[in-house]
Amino acid sequence: MNDKTKFTFIDLFSGIGGFRLALESVGGCCIGFSEINTDAINTYTLNFSEKKELNLGDITKIHDLPPHDLLTAGVPCQSWSIAGKNLGFDDDRGQLWNDTIYLLNKTKPKAFIFENVKGLADPRNKDALAYIMERIKDAGYHANYYILNSFDYGVPQSRVRIYIIGFLEARFHDTFSLPEKKVGHIRLKDIIKEYPFLSFSETRADTPTKKQGMSLSNNNNGHNDYFLFNDLRDGDTTIHSWDILETTERQKQICLLLLKNRRKKLYGNLDGNPLSITHLQNLDTTITLDEINDLININILKPVYYSFKINKKIENLLSDNEQLLLSHARTDIFSISDLKTKKILKNIKLSEILASLREKSMIDCIEVRYDFKNSKISTGLFGINRIFLLTSNIFPTLVASDSNDYISTHKIEAKNKEEYKQVFIKEVYQKKNFRKIEKEEACLIQGFPKTYQLSDNRAVWMRLIGNSVSVPVIKLLADSIIKTGVFNSQVEKSIIADEHVQQNIKTQVIAKLPLFPDTTSTAYLSTLKNRINHEMTRT
Repeated sequence: MNDKTKFTFIDLFSGIGGFRLALESVGGCCIGFSEINTDAINTYTLNFSEKKELNLGDITKIHDLPPHDLLTAGVPCQSWSIAGKNLGFDDDRGQLWNDTIYLLNKTKPKAFIFENVKGLADPRNKDALAYIMERIKDAGYHANYYILNSFDYGVPQSRVRIYIIGFLEARFHDTFSLPEKKVGHIRLKDIIKEYPFLSFSETRADTPTKKQGMSLSNNNNGHNDYFLFNDLRDGDTTIHSWDILETTERQKQICLLLLKNRRKKLYGNLDGNPLSITHLQNLDTTITLDEINDLININILKPVYYSFKINKKIENLLSDNEQLLLSHARTDIFSISDLKTKKILKNIKLSEILASLREKSMIDCIEVRYDFKNSKISTGLFGINRIFLLTSNIFPTLVASDSNDYISTHKIEAKNKEEYKQVFIKEVYQKKNFRKIEKEEACLIQGFPKTYQLSDNRAVWMRLIGNSVSVPVIKLLADSIIKTGVFNSQVEKSIIADEHVQQNIKTQVIAKLPLFPDTTSTAYLSTLKNRINHEMTRT
């Protein structure tokens, strides 16, 4: 610690040091961190020139912490995330919340900041969040949670997270307010190395389209500044497999028919349902099974074994997962749609178990349907999810597992939405004028300095930076916590004590002064001041 230290903090689940980088910039002093991942520990100690002995180690084995003012924790988030399986407290990683709150209760810092994925605040996890907030309250803290997007606080990234902020004393909690959103901050185009070397004309669309409110980024024409590679959605800047594979107009029409109808509840309870040949022929009587098979052969469609009939259940031949699956079939006839809505079946591979049951002749498929082969939105097409243009303001959430998101290295300009899409396919996609973000860019996207030292291995640095917090968000939240005066409470008590002493001395001095005819005269006030200063010096 030094004279500029405003508060001390302990950094739980420290990762590569996002919390520490932010807190030290506003006067914080780290007196301990907890991390178990070797790559993260090496990165943390390298960038902060820190001894590894400062690492408190596995949180499940920590029973106490040294005195500190602020506790921070980026509790592992896979249990609540879309990228994970949303298992919450059913996952061992979800139990780490209990370890965190145990240490909060045991050591009683003045304030805390906990960060997690937005999935924790989703309706499906409302009981888990309520449990966490209740445990925090039981520990004696006054706390609220906030859903914030990093993009609103100086980061060129859409990264929505939940932040739980609490205070041991209600008066500081009551005066805390969120920092104001930042206007005109850094954008994606400001950190991409190709951007300064390209010039952009002021070409405008003949008829500008209405800006799409849900879009990550729009340009002045109202077009998206990224293209989505996906067979499950449609839009002006959506690239489908039939847009880039050699297909006939008839095949395109069949694909669009399936795309338009697969989300209708008429065909099942899922967000996207496969359709049978009967369903398709009810929509277009001219569609043939041969046409469907042709689309299967060019890897656009796939057959889906959809409905099944149970023939027999021989318990001693069934695995645990097979018994679990069959126990959730409401009748002897069941469908994929029935199974996928069961939360208890989320962590088993349904397709493998169904195939095994068919091999054992315990079930027969009684209905085949058809769906797009590329049936996961996040997977995209042919290894590409989205390509962001150089004019984009924002990049999607960086994730630990990397992603199939790319940035274009070529500018495109067009006068209407049809031309916009065709120019993109020709000039960017077909000519491969796109790439993944680089390490220095990823650092800047998360608010780290581009010189932050990370492994040269992409899988390693992407996992580390993707698991980190956005530094500017933490810095602004810490500033707001400091403004409450929570870390000045001891100083305030000293000031109050000093003022009390001064008042007592003044009273005593006045009692000893000789009588003055005019207590407002310069002579009286001067004598009073000199006597008080003399007594204060003695004190």
